[in-house]
Amino acid sequence: MKKKLALCTPIPEKQMEYIKEQCDVTICGELKHGKGNVTEDMTKEECMGFEIVVLGDENAGADTITAWAQSGMKFLGVAKGTPATVDYDAIADAGLELSYTPGRNRVAVAEFNIGLMIAAARRLALSSTGLQKGEHLGAEVEDVYNIPDVKNVIWGPLDENHPYTDYGIGFELYGKKLGIAGYGAIGREVAVRAKAFGMEILAYDPYLAAEKIEADGAKAVDLDTMLAESDIISLHLPVVPATKGIVNKDWFSKMKPSAYVINTARAAVIDQKDFVEALQNKTIAGAAIDVYWQEPVPANHPLLSMRNVLCTPHMAGLTTDVDNWSGTMMGDEVIAYLKGEPRKYLWKLKK
Repeated sequence: MKKKLALCTPIPEKQMEYIKEQCDVTICGELKHGKGNVTEDMTKEECMGFEIVVLGDENAGADTITAWAQSGMKFLGVAKGTPATVDYDAIADAGLELSYTPGRNRVAVAEFNIGLMIAAARRLALSSTGLQKGEHLGAEVEDVYNIPDVKNVIWGPLDENHPYTDYGIGFELYGKKLGIAGYGAIGREVAVRAKAFGMEILAYDPYLAAEKIEADGAKAVDLDTMLAESDIISLHLPVVPATKGIVNKDWFSKMKPSAYVINTARAAVIDQKDFVEALQNKTIAGAAIDVYWQEPVPANHPLLSMRNVLCTPHMAGLTTDVDNWSGTMMGDEVIAYLKGEPRKYLWKLKK
């Protein structure tokens, strides 16, 4: 008799061929209704009575988890790097394990992170937006394709109204020190890429052995050393009670006044008021951020109007490739369960 599987997130067809041989699959949640179109009550009802439940971004609190377990759920998977959308205690109380997809978007975030570093260092967003707004442009010409014969084309003259003066000319990543706060899957990917730019990596992660960090050519350091010596600090911390607001005025006061903060992790690890004040007061030079304490970010948030801050709308982990990585990992988990084999990607539940 086939097992019943409720599927809310895509799994590659090659794996689905085997899964469909073993399971009756019902499409539910966002895979059925579209991104952002599903409430927890909808998910709870649609996934009731299934032995295997595979979620994407759907929420499942304690009542939902308990109800599913009582209706026969024996496998729960959440295709996210951090499965914060489900209730861990309820899963543990039901005697279940939780499959997830750690590092599914590590390449996407790492590449975006490097992009933010370059953009912040070289004032890319500020200067690009400035030109689009009409700043520092020449007079209109009748025929833009009638090009004067000038060997050395320059944007001049270099005066107080020049873009170099207005936006600043920035600095190179080469030879600079990059502080990595949290040397997990994404932090490591950022470090490896930054080394290719000729950066020196100072990694702070009190939960990871120094030899694992230094095997990548990074240097394991304590927090104060990372803060004091880094030219750029990239945050890769999970949101747990110990890390909420940990990046605060104490951190900023120990950093170089020329240093930049890059955050593609979670805003909750930064004390919002301390961060804004450090940027306003030039305690630190600038920042590039992709995540906020409230999203969409309020239109009147002070960070949006700061010329030393580059803001993007929580898109670091989104590429056309991520769902494939995530789905492949979750497909492996489902297949392992069906074959009675150990699962590879299990979230650590407190029991």
